[in-house]
Amino acid sequence: MPMIMAEDALYHLLSWLSPSYPVGAFAHSNGIEWAVAAGWIDDRMTLEEWLEAVLTEGAAWNDAVLFACAYRAAAQGDHATLAAVAELAAAMHPSRERRTEALAQGEAFRRIALATTGEASHAPLADCAPSELSYPVAVAIMTAGHEIPLSLALTAYLHAFTANLVSAAQRLVPLGQTDGQKAILALKPRVTQTVERASALPPGDPFRFLGSATWIADVASMAHETQYTRLFRT
Repeated sequence: MPMIMAEDALYHLLSWLSPSYPVGAFAHSNGIEWAVAAGWIDDRMTLEEWLEAVLTEGAAWNDAVLFACAYRAAAQGDHATLAAVAELAAAMHPSRERRTEALAQGEAFRRIALATTGEASHAPLADCAPSELSYPVAVAIMTAGHEIPLSLALTAYLHAFTANLVSAAQRLVPLGQTDGQKAILALKPRVTQTVERASALPPGDPFRFLGSATWIADVASMAHETQYTRLFRT
């Protein structure tokens, strides 16, 4: 990638996936709030174990698959496939809260991206129904439109996903800033592994590659809907 493009890609990724980009990520815990209340997460080690599973076998893995498929469809101008991936991404959630988390952030990302860029290369964002646009699909469309390499875009997305959940845990567990950064660093191999796996998937129906083995995390997102005292929306 030419130096000027590398600098542009880095700047865009830092902007779009920064905590300051107003998608409302701070309001979501991905079920971690209930896991803390249940005693399943109570320190840095249990948080790392939880997030490792989510990254390699749970919601983050499915996000990575959908991201990769949407990215390739957008890059190739394959609007039919992109629409099918977007529809699948909007429907494939184990709980109401997970769906809210994905679609609320996707709608916010779409709105801000169109208001601040409005480039023709992002036309697929404008074509997608805002209430049915999942967050990983929205980011994939933007990064593909700017010709940012898939591996870089997906690494940035999963790093932001991980960092946001570590931040959520810091507000729920006796977990300091240093331990939070240790957790993010410790999860780097899992982020890298998930990026490599998703980037290497062959073309075809994404449904073949989707799946979750983190049923406790899924139960946590369901139970959070009725949690009596809570800080987070999900």
